[in-house]
Amino acid sequence: MVEHQGETRIAYDGVVDLYASLFADRLETRPFARAMVATFAELVRGTGNLRTADVGCGPGHLTAMLHGLGLDAFGLDLSPAMVDHARRAHPALRFDEARMEAMPVGDGALGGVMAHYSMIHTPPGELPAVLAEQVRVLAPGGLFLVSFFGTEGPEPVRFDHKVTPAYSWPADRFAELLSAAGLTPFARLLHDPASERGFLDAHLLARRP
Repeated sequence: MVEHQGETRIAYDGVVDLYASLFADRLETRPFARAMVATFAELVRGTGNLRTADVGCGPGHLTAMLHGLGLDAFGLDLSPAMVDHARRAHPALRFDEARMEAMPVGDGALGGVMAHYSMIHTPPGELPAVLAEQVRVLAPGGLFLVSFFGTEGPEPVRFDHKVTPAYSWPADRFAELLSAAGLTPFARLLHDPASERGFLDAHLLARRP
């Protein structure tokens, strides 16, 4: 896990400004993704525990969106350069450098965790440990929203992402991983973003019992 994380950190450290310029306002043209984020925020507010982690927050734009939707949101990212950018762009919010499988958060502390295309670089064999950590930090009744590239085949597919290698997943297989980690998947959205790669955009919502 350490090896691929080091490669991912170096890759994202090198594209911070370009990445931020391309993606910081991208959800303005992505109504389905916006709808899922808004639904997630509404459900987290309903738990009464507003503390929410944006895992793999990048330049911090979605952390700010969650804050604007009424959550006590903070961002975590593997890349120190991304964390520095997020702190400059959103000085009122908290951003920390952290690994997804070792979050600096107490057991059962959070009402929500969001992973917006931030688990796509994790090799399939390492994903269960990452998901177990998300479950650990969620309070009972807490919500988890994960977004990723979807494929209609039976197995995850490795592809050459523009930053560093990534994986697309069949939605059913990813939902099975959520269940095995101790979450209860209860909603999903799959749609075609007209991607040149031919992938679907996939969003899964799950709850910790």
